[in-house]
This record gives sequence, C-alpha cells and structure tokens, in this order.
Amino acid sequence: MAPSLFATAGGLLLLFSFSSAQTRGDNIASCTPNDGFGKYCPTTCGVADYLMRYMPEVTRDLDSMQRDLEITTNLTQGTEEKIVYMKDSTTSAQKSSPQDSYFRKTSNMLEDVLRFEKTIIQQEQQIFELQNLISSNERRLADLKQLSIQLQQKCSEPCKDTVDIQPLTGTDCQDIANKGATTSGLYYVKPAKATEQFLVYCEIDNFGRGFTVIQRRRDGSVDFNKNWIQYKEGFGYLSPDDTTEFWLGNEKIHQLTAGSTIPTVLRIELVDWEGNKRYADYNMFRLGPEVDMYRLTYGYYFGGDAGDAFDGFDFGDDPSDKFYTSHNGMQFSAPDKDNDKYDGNCAQQDGSGWWMNRCHAAHLNGKYYQGGRYTEKDAGEYGYDNGIIWVTWHNRWYSLKETTMKLIPLSRITAGGGQQAGVKEYAGLGDS
Repeated sequence: MAPSLFATAGGLLLLFSFSSAQTRGDNIASCTPNDGFGKYCPTTCGVADYLMRYMPEVTRDLDSMQRDLEITTNLTQGTEEKIVYMKDSTTSAQKSSPQDSYFRKTSNMLEDVLRFEKTIIQQEQQIFELQNLISSNERRLADLKQLSIQLQQKCSEPCKDTVDIQPLTGTDCQDIANKGATTSGLYYVKPAKATEQFLVYCEIDNFGRGFTVIQRRRDGSVDFNKNWIQYKEGFGYLSPDDTTEFWLGNEKIHQLTAGSTIPTVLRIELVDWEGNKRYADYNMFRLGPEVDMYRLTYGYYFGGDAGDAFDGFDFGDDPSDKFYTSHNGMQFSAPDKDNDKYDGNCAQQDGSGWWMNRCHAAHLNGKYYQGGRYTEKDAGEYGYDNGIIWVTWHNRWYSLKETTMKLIPLSRITAGGGQQAGVKEYAGLGDS
C-alpha cells in the first residue's frame, strides 16, 4: 500500500510543477515530454486522462486502508470489552472472596509507618525540650554547687552565741555619737518618754552623725505581712553589720520622735535593681501615739533626689489621685486594722502595714519582688498598690530592691556624707 501511495503523490506533485511551469491556454508553445504527459500539453484534456490512469490504483489503496481501519476498530472494541470484563470479574471476585491479605497487610504497614513517623517527630521535639531542660538544670546545679561552697565556708566558721552590743547608751544614736561613739553597730537607747531602753542599729559616719535606723529592706528575707501588734512592737532581726531586714516598731518610733526637743529629720534611702541610689528627707517628722493610730506627720519636704512621693502623685487616672495618695497626716494601717481613707482595706490588699490614704504613692513595706518587676495581675485595684514603690522615682510596675528609713536631729543633717561598718551576728527584734 505504501509504494503506490507514494507514486500517486509523486505524480500529483509532478503534475502541479509542470502546470505552474507551462504557459496556460491553447497556444503553440512546446513542452518537455515527461511520462507521456507533455504530449497533451498544454490542454486540460490531457490532465484528465492522466488522472484517470492513476485512479484505479488509488482506489485499491483506499480500499486496503479501509479494511485495515475496520480490523483496527474490531480489535479496539474487543479490548474495551476485555477491560469491562476484567472490571466486572474484579468486582465479582472482591464480593465473592475475602480481601487479599497481602494488600491489607501492606496498607496496615503503610499506616503504621506514617504513625511511627509522626511519633518520631514528636519524640524528637520532646528530646529537644528535654535537652534544654537538662541544660537549665545543669546551670542551676552549678549555681547550687557554688552556693553550697559558700555555705560550707560560712559553716566552717565558729558560731557565736551572743552578738556584739556596744557599751555606750543615749537617748538616740546622735546622742551616742556625741558621747564619742565612732563605730556603727548595735546600741541601747532610751528616749526621754520611754519607760525602758531598747536595742537599735546606729549608723555613725566619719562626720560624727548618728542615724537611728527604723526600717531596712535588703533581700526579701523577712516577710512584712504582719499584724498590728507586730508592727507596734517590731519584727525582723538587728545585726551588728546591718545585713538584715527589720521594722523597729511603731511604739519605739513614736518614743524616738515625740520626746525630742530638736526637730527630727526622716531620711529615706532607696536603691533600685540597677544599683542606682536616691534619697528624700522630711523635716519635723513625728509619729503619734497608739491612741491616734501612730499618725505620721511632718513639716515639709526637706529635699533629696528621689522626689516627694509622700506628697502624693497624679497617676493620670483621676483628678483626685494626688490628694488621695498623699501621706502626711495619715494613720497607720495593718492588714488586721484598717485606718485608711479607702472603702476597702489597703493594707490587707497589699499584705503589709503602712500609712495608707487611698491607697498610696509610696510604700516601703510592700511585697518584695525579686528582680523588681511585677505584672498587672500582681497589682491591686489601682494597678500600683503592690511592691516596694516610690513613684516619684520609679512609677508603677517597678519594685525597689533596698530601702532604709532612719532618724537624725535637724541640727546634724547638713554635715557631710557617711559610711558604716560592723560584724556578722544577728539579734532578733521579735516575731520574724
């Protein structure tokens, strides 16, 4: 079939090539004889005769192709029927016989592989988290080991059953300094209105100034969530080297300030967690008697770089903020004895005693937050009622690291700076 088709196609191409090459029409132009075609040139009758001579062979070729097409069609139809038969046979076999166990096992194995892969990924994540936890624990162990070494060294030192108390006494620490004391440490004092002497820590500097320390916060080692009686009598520990925390006691503070003929200055010293230091002085400071709920009064803010937080602070929440957070004239409140101006109990809310208004802009007996930062969920109703705060220096969400409250006569406050020294033993003030 293929050779006759090629011959026919070749003849047609030759025909078209000669037709385009010769001059059309009945003229006398001669043409080159080729395959007998040229002898009819240039008449169209010759073309018809030429084509008729090839038609039988082309017809035979077309008939052969038609037969081949019919055979191919029959084969395709048979294949389709075979496919349908195979599908039906497969469906019938699946219905009439149980599933192929190998196929089922393969599917189950694939599911297991996917499940195991997921488990492995989860376990790798857990291993990673455990490795981080191990690293964290190793760091903690190293810190504990260092602390253990320090404690071992401290415990190797012989213990003392008594503390070193200096022999001089006086009405207050300035009176003791005036008598020649030059060493900071523990001294007995007996103010003019006191019925008996009591122990205090005196901070005596190189300029002969004697500060009577009435409060100290250093590390949160003493819980300041105490009741009225404990704040009245004092709690914590006095140490010769001034390394401990304590509240001297409202009754003692009252006696130190009420019996003095010279105006007393309250000095407040603050240290934040970055090591920065500030102070504030208040002149003519007094603490009233217990019948007046140990009311705090002072004449005026004497100065300092910490700002006057006792005067109140405008937090921007309410126009009356400053008025309701001032401290001058406020009575002392404890969690079990509410003397503030608030409908609730500020001291109970804060878990500590202080001269509350509604509630405060300064609170040096507040909850001790390691690191200094606390969140809104730790705060009270106003958002600033927790922590050791002095808002004219650090406003809200920041609790101070160290605080000191101490008294000195006005006549000595302007003399120079100071330093302190001591040893390591402790003396209990009362309930810790």
